Amino acid sequence: MSKTPSQTYTEQVHLVLDSDLNGSKRLFGGTLLAWIDITAAICARRHCGRNVTTASIDNLNFIAPAYANDLVVLCAKVSHVGNTSMEVTVDSYVERLDGKRTHINSAHVVLVALDENERPCKVPALIPETEEEKAAFTAGEKRRDLRRERKKENY
Repeated sequence: MSKTPSQTYTEQVHLVLDSDLNGSKRLFGGTLLAWIDITAAICARRHCGRNVTTASIDNLNFIAPAYANDLVVLCAKVSHVGNTSMEVTVDSYVERLDGKRTHINSAHVVLVALDENERPCKVPALIPETEEEKAAFTAGEKRRDLRRERKKENY
């Protein structure tokens, strides 16, 4: 059954602890990456109703740091789908005590739906509704084409 991006929306919140910091006392990029991967997987599962596996992380831009005791909010939506794959856009923010958010990271994660035998299987169509969702879908098509080109170059 087709779904809209808003039906896949997933939000997770993490408190940055001392154990999450790197040597510069900033949130370790690998910790944020793990949080992004989990949030994207939950979002993709909501879209396809199946287990999923991460195929690639296309784009990971660190825009600003997070520090100990910051709240990091990860917001994810399916932005594009193919036959068996889904692209999930995850935007990460630091949320201040007054509720204002500062954008610290953006990522595009590609996940594949799995059947009962752990084989790729077809995913439902995505129906973008808003102009923003339609633009994200078109951008996702372009990223898909770029991924295919890079794959050809590597083989």
